[in-house]
Amino acid sequence: MTTIAQGELRSSWTAIRKWYQKREQIFSAYTYLLPTIISVLAFIIFPVVFSFYISFFKFNYLSPKMTFLGLQNYIRLLTSDRFWTVLWNTTRYVIGAVPMGMAFSLGLALLINRKLPAINFFRSAYFSPVITSSIAVAMIWRWLFDPSFGLLNFFLEKIGITGILWLGDTNLAMWCLVVMSVWSGAGYNMIIFLAGLQGISQEYYDAATVDGAGSWQSFRFVTLPLLSPTTFFVFITGVIGSLQVFDIVWLSTNATGGPMGTTRTIVFYLWEQGFKYFDMGFASALAYMLFFIIFILTLINWRYTGRTVHYQ
Repeated sequence: MTTIAQGELRSSWTAIRKWYQKREQIFSAYTYLLPTIISVLAFIIFPVVFSFYISFFKFNYLSPKMTFLGLQNYIRLLTSDRFWTVLWNTTRYVIGAVPMGMAFSLGLALLINRKLPAINFFRSAYFSPVITSSIAVAMIWRWLFDPSFGLLNFFLEKIGITGILWLGDTNLAMWCLVVMSVWSGAGYNMIIFLAGLQGISQEYYDAATVDGAGSWQSFRFVTLPLLSPTTFFVFITGVIGSLQVFDIVWLSTNATGGPMGTTRTIVFYLWEQGFKYFDMGFASALAYMLFFIIFILTLINWRYTGRTVHYQ
């Protein structure tokens, strides 16, 4: 065998060995990832695909029989007065919870973005509602809003105001839920805003001070523009999360949707149809309608609100 032939054989063997080693590494990687892949397929991909499938059927999960309806679930949804009512209720909640939550969270972030004694304690205290059980939060606020024994009515009675039903009033119930939501979720957005504030270089503030800017001018012309990427992120996630509100509605109204259904939101309505009346086909159609609404609103926000974002 010539030297050239031996070299070619050695090169071929090296290439085969590298190919085998690469395949072995890929196989090992997929072996380690297999539990995660199975979990994603079983608990995310399959439910998403199956729910889209059954949205075209009349399906009660207590009965194996499925009746094909085509687009009738979606037509029934769009022609239902109840759907437009819960959509309006959800819109009211979003309009109240998102701006109030952002303003409150930014205010907290500005307060704790200082070198003060025990500042870490206050940061933890403000964040604690986020990690508190939603059941505990709802029970605390139901006690505060209780018309007979609540703390709010107790103090209002001292100044001569009595008889406020709070969660039982059609005009106040939704705003009570907004307050609960802002209080329980402010700590999370506070941390995000705090990270954004600490990412702004002190040089910008020094330059503004040299130019004669006061505290308000620095906040308006330095902090807000440079914080716009963080604000945009909080706004997008806030809208998406608010459109999916369910737990505080369910817990605060004893699963009734509030007085005359004034706090019945889209996801609460979805829960009623799917798990109270067992109409899973209609509930799936409602879920995909909610997905479509969130998708469209997110695109609009990216298209128009994203123009106001300024990067350093």
